[in-house]
Amino acid sequence: MTLFVNRLTHIDASLWCPQRGLIGVSWQVDVELDGDLGEDGMLFDFGEVKPWLKRYLDAGVDHTLLVPTQASGVTLASSEQEVYLRATAPYDFEMRAPPEAITALPWPSITPQRLAEHLSVELMRSPPARVKAIRLALHEEVIEGPAYSYSHGLKRHVGNCQRIAHGHRSRLHIWQNGVRAPRLESEWAAWLADRYLVDSADIIDEENPDQLASRYHAQQGEFFIRLPHDRCAVLAAPTTVENIAAWLARLIAGQTGQLTRVQAFEGIDKGAIAEAKP
Repeated sequence: MTLFVNRLTHIDASLWCPQRGLIGVSWQVDVELDGDLGEDGMLFDFGEVKPWLKRYLDAGVDHTLLVPTQASGVTLASSEQEVYLRATAPYDFEMRAPPEAITALPWPSITPQRLAEHLSVELMRSPPARVKAIRLALHEEVIEGPAYSYSHGLKRHVGNCQRIAHGHRSRLHIWQNGVRAPRLESEWAAWLADRYLVDSADIIDEENPDQLASRYHAQQGEFFIRLPHDRCAVLAAPTTVENIAAWLARLIAGQTGQLTRVQAFEGIDKGAIAEAKP
């Protein structure tokens, strides 16, 4: 007997890509469970499937930076208090964070298919009663129109959003004077693609003018990140989706001279709406 649950939950994370560098990802999680029926006529109560799997993902890959340790130019060193990551291709990148902020995987690159297989094997190390096989599938949201990925960290967040390099793949909707503006959506999504969004208050001065470095202390510990300036976008506020929507609305209204409304998504099916006058 096979039990399935589609769109059971979502994973929002970032990963290091040997071709693109730091990118944000959002994946829908589907699951299939094989096993025997119990006396109650069920394999596994639907009401228990979601919290069980979500606890596992929340404590693991979700809101972490996924690092393929066999990728060219990647160096990873760790202690009980800190993980240090250095990458040199496709650009120079450095990060220091508590160990739980990084998921290290012994691969040359990371794909959702391979990660899903890995997570399925890990879940079967301690399966629920009567469950004989677990299969996860990770899918990107099907988006008709512009989409972009970004990474960030929120030092004031009490949960895992405080981790300095987690991210999202998101839709972007823009209206001007009440009319959708697909050209602007495409232009801004292309500009935002694969950027790191940083709060100006967290930027620290360094000798290399081509690099941006950010550091902050959060509940989970000390965080540091450094990457090229041209891969970043700087906000004068924490990089919450509310502030991202307001920031974009102000920028676009100022550049176009028109009343602008922005619907900025944070991953799948959630986000914020903001409006700005020129």
